[in-house]
Amino acid sequence: MPAPLAPRARLGPSLAAVYRAQLSRARVARIPLLFVATFQSVGIMILMRGVVDGGAEARAVVAGSSVLVVAFVALNLLAQYFGQLRASGGLDHYATLPVPPAAVVLGAAGAYASFTVPGTAVTAVTGSVLFQLPLTHLWVLAAVIPLSGAALAGLGAALGLLAPRQELATLLGQLGMSAALLLGVLPAERLPGPIGYARDLLPSTYGVEALARTFDARPDWAAVAFDLGVCAAVGVVSLAVATWAYRRAAVR
Repeated sequence: MPAPLAPRARLGPSLAAVYRAQLSRARVARIPLLFVATFQSVGIMILMRGVVDGGAEARAVVAGSSVLVVAFVALNLLAQYFGQLRASGGLDHYATLPVPPAAVVLGAAGAYASFTVPGTAVTAVTGSVLFQLPLTHLWVLAAVIPLSGAALAGLGAALGLLAPRQELATLLGQLGMSAALLLGVLPAERLPGPIGYARDLLPSTYGVEALARTFDARPDWAAVAFDLGVCAAVGVVSLAVATWAYRRAAVR
């Protein structure tokens, strides 16, 4: 009698295993890049300090620069990582593992998003001190980082998996990060109309808006919750698309 097959791996334990493996693999390679992302965001705020004194513009600069750290790692680097995996045949290794495709995508996305926590916190605190903004409600970063990270990581993974060539995946990741820089750091009222509509389509915009609102003397918590809800919804959709793209790429 043939031996029975082992039961299918469950999503929870598989996700935890992939997350730990990705976190361990990327720890050494990504920490220098995280320093670069943080230094880049702090440098942008220092440059903008010369032209922005305070008010809504200062809040937009600090919030946009903070979320830019998330975009650099979760969108840009993850697009490059999955593009490299697809080009080098690394997806074949994951395809042989007895884990659900969603565990591979969510584990990698979660690991990359986790690296953004210290850089985002340092950028937000530095910007608040630089522009003399209150630090009282920075605890909202505990929601902004994972929700913005999920939305941007799903987008980055999908770009890397759907791009036909590794170079194109790198280009798309860079363009996505540039969009997060230009549309997130610059105040919305300073943008032309058509570009403002493009800003509304960018997932990181809602994380920026949620964080910027908390710098008010009396934050509109209903609006903050709405922006975070949009981030969560986009995160679910983008991660679902990335999972579909992984299945599509793994069977080719």
